[in-house]
Amino acid sequence: MDVAKLQITANAEPVDETIERVRIYTMGAVNPARYAHSVRTAQTAQKLCSLFGIDEKRGYLAGIGHDMCKDMPDQLLLSLVTHDGRPVSELEQKKPSLLHGRCAAVKMREDFGIVDTDILEAVAYHTFGGASIGPLAKIIYVADKVEPGREHVTEAYLKHLFALSLDEIVYSVLSENLDYLKKKGKAVAPETLVFYEALKKQLKNK
Repeated sequence: MDVAKLQITANAEPVDETIERVRIYTMGAVNPARYAHSVRTAQTAQKLCSLFGIDEKRGYLAGIGHDMCKDMPDQLLLSLVTHDGRPVSELEQKKPSLLHGRCAAVKMREDFGIVDTDILEAVAYHTFGGASIGPLAKIIYVADKVEPGREHVTEAYLKHLFALSLDEIVYSVLSENLDYLKKKGKAVAPETLVFYEALKKQLKNK
């Protein structure tokens, strides 16, 4: 894929410049640990994109910006998310921090001029996933949860994981995440369960 011909932003800004603007904003908007996580997520997304034939810079851009709204106050999240036109679930109302991905996608579109729908989808859906999300969104969902700063992630773990197909990787990571949430007694978003069942059915039919 010719990156030079990709139109990431409305004004056709070079993708490297967009990445740098988003990186600088994210570095100033979140705490240092969250920023470091964002860099590792971007690097992991880049690696996964390389494995599955997706433009690496789009993966890096989605990864570096996916958590840019994570430290935003609840009221601001609830206000900003109205710009995406989707309803706010009961779970999101109770815990507005879960809206940070949707809000980051809004900011990327409105403040950074990003029009690439795959990037916006990847950022918006990285928290819960979704039954019909595309390959880049699946990659960001995975990268966020298996970047090397995560406690359970080892070199051997990643080697085994990255030998699978993309849907198998997502299914494995999603299964682990559901087990973790259940053990902790945390609520599971309906969207995540739909995502899980859709992947399970898809893999069964292959």
